[in-house]
Amino acid sequence: MATEPRLTLITRQGCHLCDDARAALDRVAAVTGDRWTELDIADDIELEREYGDRLPVVLLDGKEHGYWRVEEDRLLRDLTTPLL
Repeated sequence: MATEPRLTLITRQGCHLCDDARAALDRVAAVTGDRWTELDIADDIELEREYGDRLPVVLLDGKEHGYWRVEEDRLLRDLTTPLL
């Protein structure tokens, strides 16, 4: 049974910080085994309105975890800490 990825990266084409974020999420996923998905704001006007000036944005379980730079240590901690 497949589950939805816990991580979503919101990006735009031509964004150099988005390239860095993709690499960071790949590193995090290599450690945790989590999958991630990517959404381009060009495909969704609501995403453009919400996140257009602060890309890339990382969502964890559908909630904003950070933007501009991926805080890898914090993300690793949040992915591996059991929910109480």
